[in-house]
Amino acid sequence: MTDERQSGAGTTGAGFAVLWIAIKREPWVFAASTVGSLLFGALTVADAWVLGWSTDHVVLPAFRDGEIGADMLWAVLGLFLAVAILRAVGIVARRLGAGVMQYRMQARTRRAVTRQYLSLPMEWHQRHPTGELLSNANSDVEAAWGPIAPLPMAVGTVAMMVIAVIQMLFADLVLAIVGLLVFPLVIATNVVYQNLAQGWATRAQQLRAELSEIAHESFDGAMVVKTLGREPEETARFRAKAADLRETNIKVGRIRAAFDPTLAALPNLAVLVVLVLGVHRVLSGAADAGAVVTVAYLLTIVSFPIRSIGWLLGEFPRSVVGYRRVDAVLRASGSMEYGAAPAPSATAGARLDVEGLRYGYHADRALLRDVTFSVEPGRTVAVVGATASGKSTLTTLLTRLVDVDDGSIRIDGVDLRDLARGELSEVLSVVPQTAFLFDDTVRGNVTLGADVPDEDVWAALRTAQADGFVAALSDGLDTRLGERGTSLSGGQRQRISLARALVRRPRLLLLDDATSAVDPEVEARILAALKGADRDATLVVVAYRKATIGLADEVLFLSDGVIADRGPHRDLVARNADYARLVNAYEQQDHALGEPEGVAAP
Repeated sequence: MTDERQSGAGTTGAGFAVLWIAIKREPWVFAASTVGSLLFGALTVADAWVLGWSTDHVVLPAFRDGEIGADMLWAVLGLFLAVAILRAVGIVARRLGAGVMQYRMQARTRRAVTRQYLSLPMEWHQRHPTGELLSNANSDVEAAWGPIAPLPMAVGTVAMMVIAVIQMLFADLVLAIVGLLVFPLVIATNVVYQNLAQGWATRAQQLRAELSEIAHESFDGAMVVKTLGREPEETARFRAKAADLRETNIKVGRIRAAFDPTLAALPNLAVLVVLVLGVHRVLSGAADAGAVVTVAYLLTIVSFPIRSIGWLLGEFPRSVVGYRRVDAVLRASGSMEYGAAPAPSATAGARLDVEGLRYGYHADRALLRDVTFSVEPGRTVAVVGATASGKSTLTTLLTRLVDVDDGSIRIDGVDLRDLARGELSEVLSVVPQTAFLFDDTVRGNVTLGADVPDEDVWAALRTAQADGFVAALSDGLDTRLGERGTSLSGGQRQRISLARALVRRPRLLLLDDATSAVDPEVEARILAALKGADRDATLVVVAYRKATIGLADEVLFLSDGVIADRGPHRDLVARNADYARLVNAYEQQDHALGEPEGVAAP
């Protein structure tokens, strides 16, 4: 069970608060569906009046006189038909309005959650598993606005219930009072239900998120799972969590299964009591048969509003939990603050200045400390260091996926934090260590929807040494690559990812070990093309191969979070034993293990 459990009254109040948000955002749709529900309710009560009127003016006279007048018969049929048609109109308006309102609120909330995901920094995402984020945007949103479907019916049936109660009081005061004793029992039943269901509903929503996370990991790591023969273990892990979710949902279902029939039975018991008492009142002359029939029928009508309100209240535990989980995302702090400065405009490479940079994933332990360096426009700098020395973290800070704890990063003299939203991407492109491709065409993966001429796409592919294998594909630029580009090799995926960055003609290009899956010959051609006369971008490369490092104008040697040394590759090898040992170890490892698989360009 969970600590988020609360009283039934608290859950009911919170549920109505969630619904009030929807009503304020969709007032006209709610009004239209409510009018339809009111029409349905009024005409349902009108059935009772028609039934009572027919009993007194048609049925009883027919028993007394032995015949039914044709005019009265047609009048009764006309009344019932008119009531049925108008009630059908009300049903259509109610259901259509409720559906439109519910789906609009779900769409609006999903868009808000997605915008929030995009605005929150990477450090927030690193603290929240993917399955939980998927659950927030899907099942939690659906749960939050689930009560909208029965809402208009409940509102309309409340009006119907008020009308029915008034009519009952006018028909027979004693029978009405006896029948209305059912309401305190209904309220008590609802409070008990909310208290029992709230905790389990919270647990079920959390388990949905955990189950999504397991499924996501299994699908995302399908190659690891299959190649290492871990299918039985992954299946067992998923089965255990699914069984936990099943048992929790069954507990919720059992509580709901007891609640619904109890709620439906209470009005029927009231009808039975009214009929027994009504017989005695008719026999004693205190009431007529039409009044007893009217009150009894109105009580059956009242049972429907009670059930519809029960459906609404029954959705509240899951709705409140879902809304709170979504609201936690929408209220999450840590979104980046942006300035108003435009990106520096120039055609040459950008100047990069890093001064006093400090950053750590934990407040008490810095991964990078006092990192200071500058890169002149058009020059190439290689960042070299052992595993966990902070190389990839440095590229994350340079792209402002996260902000520095201390110090500054400037492009052409402008601090990254002073740039307006979206301006950094006008200057900088990054090619990450792991190439990610969408289930789209080659063109779509390179342009990402931007309006880029095919000539520029091919030019970027040529620089990335990818034009040869792309031209050999069945449909060229229009070839679909499959999910994550599974139809390509690792080296091919990296080159498509590089072309995606190059087609934007960045003034500062960051390569985070972005050519690790291609062979050295292709890598050398890529780096030579990047340094060509037609591409004068400033280049920062996270590298480990000697061939790549040797092409850099300067090398920054990162060790234990600081720049331990810097200078040309040959000078560092000659004077820094740790640096020489590291790059030689990398080269020896490559020879021992074989070069990464890549498809050489023609």
